[in-house]
Amino acid sequence: MNEHHSSRIDLAALAPGFAEPVRDTQTVFRTLLDALARPGKVCAIEAPLPAAPAGAKAPRAGLAAFASLLALCDYATPVWLAGSDDALAAAVRFHTGAPIAGHARDASFAYVHDASALPPLDQFACGTPEAPEHSATVFVRVDALEGGAPLALRGPGIEHVQTIAPAGLPGRFWRERAALAPLFPCGVDFYLVCGERLIGLPRTTHVEVN
Repeated sequence: MNEHHSSRIDLAALAPGFAEPVRDTQTVFRTLLDALARPGKVCAIEAPLPAAPAGAKAPRAGLAAFASLLALCDYATPVWLAGSDDALAAAVRFHTGAPIAGHARDASFAYVHDASALPPLDQFACGTPEAPEHSATVFVRVDALEGGAPLALRGPGIEHVQTIAPAGLPGRFWRERAALAPLFPCGVDFYLVCGERLIGLPRTTHVEVN
């Protein structure tokens, strides 16, 4: 477990989970699948979102990521949080049982609340040729899902071309992501999140920076 996150949980300050765990988890999961099946589509989490953990970094901007972690994680899926975020770590551990990983490479899921703190992408688990599914899914909070430099997306799930323009990602993100492409079927799947909305970027999507 990450030494930056205390093993003690303050129940009085703990953020609540889903109001209807089974229904809300299924709703969020369907949204996440749709986002990966249709790369570049802006999707919204329609389930009632749990309250952001008190004291969490950028709580409102990361609501979709928090809901996604609650829906996806369990005791067998280590989670890595970029930077020390004790409030979020406590909520994830309490509601899902997921251990908090000490390093990005050990995580099944990761959340980066500040894109400037994004580590080199090759530090995340990419799976193996025999088990490509043993790779990381990474949620990255961006400043906005529109208004940035336009990007052209092509690949499975896109009929011709899909254009996105997220704002707040470092330029190296796209270079490093492209460098992972030759590893397919291994790779890393990403979600860009902002507030209640997100965009899926599966490893199969080719991105052209205009």
